[in-house]
Amino acid sequence: MHKISRRRFTAALGTTAVTLSAPKWISALGSAEKKASALALDPLRPQFHLLPAANWMNDPNGPIFFEGRYHMFYQYDPFGAFWGSMHWAHGTSPDMVHWHHEPIAIAPTPNGYDRDGVFSGAIVLDRGTPTAIYTGVAPPPSPSDATLKDGAHTWREVQCLAISHDGMRTWQKARDPILSSPPDALNVTGFRDPCLWREGDEWRMVLGSGVAGKGGAILLYRSTDLRHWTYLHPLIEGSPSTSKSVNPVDTGEMWECPDFFSLGDRHALLISTMGRVFWKVGQYKDQRFLPEKEGTVDFGAYYAARTMLDRDGNRILWGWIPETRPEKEHKAAGWAGVMSLPRVLTLAPDGTLRMAPSPAVETFRGELVQVRGPLDSAPAAKSLAAMRIRNLAAELEVTFVPDANHPFSLELRSEADEPFATLAYRPEGTGGDLSINKTHAVLAAPAGQPLRLRLFVDGSVLELFANDTAAITERVYTAPQTPLKIAPRPRSAVTEIAVWPMKPISSDRLTS
Repeated sequence: MHKISRRRFTAALGTTAVTLSAPKWISALGSAEKKASALALDPLRPQFHLLPAANWMNDPNGPIFFEGRYHMFYQYDPFGAFWGSMHWAHGTSPDMVHWHHEPIAIAPTPNGYDRDGVFSGAIVLDRGTPTAIYTGVAPPPSPSDATLKDGAHTWREVQCLAISHDGMRTWQKARDPILSSPPDALNVTGFRDPCLWREGDEWRMVLGSGVAGKGGAILLYRSTDLRHWTYLHPLIEGSPSTSKSVNPVDTGEMWECPDFFSLGDRHALLISTMGRVFWKVGQYKDQRFLPEKEGTVDFGAYYAARTMLDRDGNRILWGWIPETRPEKEHKAAGWAGVMSLPRVLTLAPDGTLRMAPSPAVETFRGELVQVRGPLDSAPAAKSLAAMRIRNLAAELEVTFVPDANHPFSLELRSEADEPFATLAYRPEGTGGDLSINKTHAVLAAPAGQPLRLRLFVDGSVLELFANDTAAITERVYTAPQTPLKIAPRPRSAVTEIAVWPMKPISSDRLTS
């Protein structure tokens, strides 16, 4: 969609990333004819995550299972590895992990209502016909018509419709927007990112928004035909922010990328604001949402989350993994942005949102190498010393018992002793602090109970899951020249370490 302050994402995260100047191999290859070769050789480019063949990507849009295949659409700039002219790119998969790039699905129409960008949205089946509802942006007819003012752009946001009759390869847009302006009585801070569902005989739609001076808000609409919409009221409203910024997303006065769905015996709402994705779980009554629990989906480089149902009815979560390196570096690299691994959402007995990597990810696993504690025994120490993560592509699983007297720490370092990543956990009363490098998450782990960490290393992307209750996505822009060693802190109460090499989607890093 937009540059959260999508250009200001690093500052919003507060993440410290290790950065490199443009690699020598990029400078040497240089020419346009060698661009594909440069991408294929880039050791920082993930191999088992979804990303475009080249250029910029951000928000997942309209993920859906349709006619035996998974379809993922996402924000894409076909003109370079930078945020600019937003299109909907399209990928398909039989299993949510092995992806095939399809032609661009939806592009801005010159001089049309979406001339400056086809922003984020959803796809639903209207009597079996795939129907995309998305936000289009164009210059406002007058300053009072502007709904997006972030300090860099002044646009009017409208909600648009397109349908497909050929398996979602091509789309035909409606002549006019289906929703051209926000409710008259509201001084909105944004008006975008539709999410839809069926409720009885009618459709419901929510839009990310906010009210100046009052805080973020999710606006609720209803329709019988997806083309004519009636505003009802806010599904939920936030609180005024004491922070000041030109972009209301940075202060929490605008909630973007809403996703609202039933989960177990409750409903869940996801919103993106202030550089993070937040979840709320509660009751949906009288067409209003009443949260009972809330938290953070991911404490790292993760934004614009969107969910879908898989072929078995599981609720699957996707998110955009942005770059945290300077723009000049990802421009030079020729690619920017990654889709997260699919995550399965469930509810804990107390109503807390839980998430775990989809079992589909395990199809990438190679041969398991495992060490069981205590690690100070001679056989375990020998096996641990031989463990390696090669080609920056692996799944690492560590189980330990939190101990206030022996804080957990594990380092990944190259054979040449170059630092790559440090995982750590410190129990703190009833809570605790989980971290990768300088990115921290709040994690409550019962004293004396095992804590399981699952870390996916894929080039510059690290996705960490802890007991299915906390997650951190980290970016690390160093490329060790040798395989990584695994070094837990002495006397850490580690009971097991397992490593699986992960197989790439393709042999050249270009079709993942």
